[in-house]
Amino acid sequence: MAARTKTTAKPRPAYRCTECGNQLPKWVGRCPECNSWGTVEEYGAVPLRTTAAGPVSSPAKPIGQVDGQVATARTTGVPELDRVLGGGLVPGAVVLLAGEPGVGKSTLLLDVAAKAASDRHRTLYVTGEESAGQVRLRADRINALSEHLYLAAESDLGAVLGHIEAVNPGLLILDSVQTIASAELDGAPGGPAQVREVANALIRASKERGMATLLVGHVTKDGQIAGPRLLEHLVDVVLSFEGDRHARLRIIRGVKNRYGATDEVGCFELHDEGIAGLADPSGLFLTRRDKPVPGTCLTVTLEGRRPLVAEVQALMVDSQIPSPRRTTSGLESPRIAMILAVVERHGGVKLGKQDIYTATVGGVKLTEPSADLAIALAVASSSSDTPLPSNLVAIGEVGLAGEVRRVTGVQRRLAEAHRLGFTHALVPPDPGKVPPGMKVVEVSDIGEALRAIPGRRRPARPRQEPSAPPAAAPRGGAGDPARAALQAYVPAHPEELMDGWEPVGADELD
Repeated sequence: MAARTKTTAKPRPAYRCTECGNQLPKWVGRCPECNSWGTVEEYGAVPLRTTAAGPVSSPAKPIGQVDGQVATARTTGVPELDRVLGGGLVPGAVVLLAGEPGVGKSTLLLDVAAKAASDRHRTLYVTGEESAGQVRLRADRINALSEHLYLAAESDLGAVLGHIEAVNPGLLILDSVQTIASAELDGAPGGPAQVREVANALIRASKERGMATLLVGHVTKDGQIAGPRLLEHLVDVVLSFEGDRHARLRIIRGVKNRYGATDEVGCFELHDEGIAGLADPSGLFLTRRDKPVPGTCLTVTLEGRRPLVAEVQALMVDSQIPSPRRTTSGLESPRIAMILAVVERHGGVKLGKQDIYTATVGGVKLTEPSADLAIALAVASSSSDTPLPSNLVAIGEVGLAGEVRRVTGVQRRLAEAHRLGFTHALVPPDPGKVPPGMKVVEVSDIGEALRAIPGRRRPARPRQEPSAPPAAAPRGGAGDPARAALQAYVPAHPEELMDGWEPVGADELD
């Protein structure tokens, strides 16, 4: 019998997604992991190997015998950042902070580096984007100097690991991970392979030394974190630094957190001397006035678990073009269009030939539906040129049928409004426990909400209607009888009507 010949299969080529690093046995047009098109490329052969059992670094033990004190969080010196992190930085944790250029990432982390540095816990700040002199100038400006803060300007991974060996820090800050490259790999800094190698090396060093690490990350033009998606899976915490560069408010939002909740946010104010935390940021979103003006309404939004009082504004003017303008700032355009349609259909407010501008105050972005009722009231207030009471807040989601729906956290929102001195609120039915001394009016639809506002009450019947308005007086002007009757009924200070405030019955309406 002829001897059999053992054949060895040739190694097949392997494919990898350049966007997320996912490895595939064959080429496909769309990566199944990140759903990106045209990013799968061939990079070599799949090595055929079998890994044998080897020595372990430490024996496995029951979870109840594991010492949890070694993972106790240590404060960063910035309370608002500690709030988002879940109490502070855990030794060995790797945190990725991503945000748009110019939002204040480097300024915030340099302040954290100086406040967290101590004799027992040194801080190493490595910059790959600036020189050491440039960072020193910023440190002088924001008063972020400490004798236990070490600074290095490097772009090579080996040099960064060398600084870690020499300084032995308790906290490493790397600005940014996309600017560091390994000499052992081909490719420019910021590429998927380079980012993956840098992240793996720093994570390995952090876990071995118990060193907390803060990585700065870039974002793409659509707001996503640049580099492979694998980077977000490798790190322990992912934070998003948000804010308009033309506004003072900055918000850190938790996207992923292995040591705490992801529904906390930290609020900061960016100014000439640096960046400071805001324990009570509601004042940034309000306008100080001596008396109320038409077209404004206050609401309470939830950023994570934190309630914030915000102001929405609306302005309506006669349109000079066939297609009236609908302009928004800080609000979602599709939702504004829906609210305007509901106000006109179910609230009886004519908006067809008006340019309508809606905005928020202080650069805050309101995306949750709890601001719907406040936007509707602001539009109605601007339409009738009647100011709303200054001590009123409106909370509720508005549906297409005109109903006012419940939202989450109504009791927390009312408690925050009461703490800031607001005494009256329009809310959906069944709001729960109401703060003592606060008057709450429950409204079930948009029409009832508009009738509950004192400035929108009509005189009781009988009422004599004028035969025709004067010919010389334009519609909506000083000679308009409807507006004159409304102004005669509404006093100069509408908040005085809040005493004994009740919705108007159906028999009193026109």
